[in-house]
Amino acid sequence: MTLDLKVLGPILALIVLIAVGASLNENFLSAGNITNVLSRSAFIGIIAVGMTFVITAGGLDLSVGSMAAFIAGLMILVMNGLLDTLGPGLPLVLAGMVTALVVGTLAGAVNGFLITTMRIEAFIVTLGTMGIYRSLVTWLADGGTLSLDFGMRTVIRPLYYGGILGIAWPIIVFALVAVIGEVVMRRAAFGRHAAAVGSNDQVARYSSVNVNRVRLLTYVFLGILVGIATIMYVPRLGSASSSTGVLWELEAIAAVIIGGTMLKGGFGRVWSTVIGVLILSLIDNILNLTDGVSPYLNGAIQGVIIILAVILQRERKAEG
Repeated sequence: MTLDLKVLGPILALIVLIAVGASLNENFLSAGNITNVLSRSAFIGIIAVGMTFVITAGGLDLSVGSMAAFIAGLMILVMNGLLDTLGPGLPLVLAGMVTALVVGTLAGAVNGFLITTMRIEAFIVTLGTMGIYRSLVTWLADGGTLSLDFGMRTVIRPLYYGGILGIAWPIIVFALVAVIGEVVMRRAAFGRHAAAVGSNDQVARYSSVNVNRVRLLTYVFLGILVGIATIMYVPRLGSASSSTGVLWELEAIAAVIIGGTMLKGGFGRVWSTVIGVLILSLIDNILNLTDGVSPYLNGAIQGVIIILAVILQRERKAEG
């Protein structure tokens, strides 16, 4: 029965939130509001899928929000710099996308290298890189905002506002990433190895699992997904600043923990992480649609949720 509640808990919470939202505002279940919620949750959702692998393998990454801001800043600078050469078109968009993916991959690899090869605690490494990336984007923007050239905005806008059959691209990409992540976690050797490493890295070594390689790849995978999320995010505002991506790491970690992934590692579920993302997005949406609680308290609510989720995990472990 405990296992059933552990699996069904996030689903029941999501259903309750939908019912509460629908009762508080008649526009809550409208197509426009649902699309808005899913599109805005896609950024965190894509990152949270990667965070699921990192946490499952016993790691943690506090730098993803700052990393996204840094990637967005470089993406904008590259596109602005190549505008005269390539012109406002698909080649320039592809150049920006490649920049985001390369920088995300390298940023994830740096985190993974320092944690695995240099043997520095993940908390310390990612806390440090969080400050580095945030400072770098502030420096690049000279304390202000990096804005995409106006001539490029209409070209790149479809990456966020366009889609297929009325479904926005961020939602489609989020769904694809979630499906691939779930398949890899459940069916692929990499997912099983990540769980083995997070459960007991010494036993994993005895089972011929390359522990350092697995942990490194989880951070690289997360960095790539941060790059993909940033590609979806930049067309929305067309700018980047020191405030871009603030608290994204909190939301991503909260979504993973709410979904039932063990904070100590050893067990993770991507599909439950997706539900966790939707729960956080619906809480934010409900706060914005009602006057009962200030939406500025959303971060505080997420913090409380993380603490409660960890407490529940400890209780379940003690009962087991």
